[in-house]
Amino acid sequence: MENCCNKKTKRSADEKKLIINRLKRIGGQINGITKMVENDAYCNDLLVQLTAVKNSIKSLSSHILENHLYMCVPRELENGELDTIDELISLFKRFNQ
Repeated sequence: MENCCNKKTKRSADEKKLIINRLKRIGGQINGITKMVENDAYCNDLLVQLTAVKNSIKSLSSHILENHLYMCVPRELENGELDTIDELISLFKRFNQ
């Protein structure tokens, strides 16, 4: 968590809107699952919805990772920030779990 507090990523308004909309959609999915539990939904139905949320998060994570690789990493390397390589290795280890 050390890097998250010291670095920032400037995103375009369109990119912020895309990410925020997807996060709101995921939040809506979570709220729907909460209501399903409150209404005693069948376990199988809950698991299907939880898988949908997991896939939504994974898709958004992939999108953010792709943008990071195309935008942030080259800029940091050009600025001589070689710790970016270690950061990437750690990120890929986490991402592939």
